[in-house]
Amino acid sequence: MSGEQIEDVVFLTQTDTTIGFVSQNRERLDSIKQRPSHKYYIKALPSLEKLKEFTRVPNTHKNRVRRAKRSTFIFPNGHSYRIIRDKKHLKLISKLGWAYTTSANLSNESYDKKFAISKADEIVGSLQSERGMPSQIYKINNYSIKKIR
Repeated sequence: MSGEQIEDVVFLTQTDTTIGFVSQNRERLDSIKQRPSHKYYIKALPSLEKLKEFTRVPNTHKNRVRRAKRSTFIFPNGHSYRIIRDKKHLKLISKLGWAYTTSANLSNESYDKKFAISKADEIVGSLQSERGMPSQIYKINNYSIKKIR
């Protein structure tokens, strides 16, 4: 990592859903993906306790969020979160405490292994599947839930 703070490192790793970039540095991810800065990223979290540091889960959805696997929830504050359950990916997320996670490709483009490797500061683990199942995405508020993907 040659002197970089861990918060600035962009990791390329097999996530719980696909091969992705993981970092706490949103600006670097925006630059790599050539993505508009106003778009939100999913925050990957190691636990429900960590989720409570960022947002409040509406009472109606507490059980759903606690039991969910490979599911992302967009909360009333507009931010999206996914609790990581995959043991290999959880190691990295636990080490970071939390991280933005996104697919390892240019915005609106398909995965290109050479591009992904060239943009990452560090590769974590083996990169096995570029075509994993994406997470299910739900938008929740105090009263309802809507499946987005």
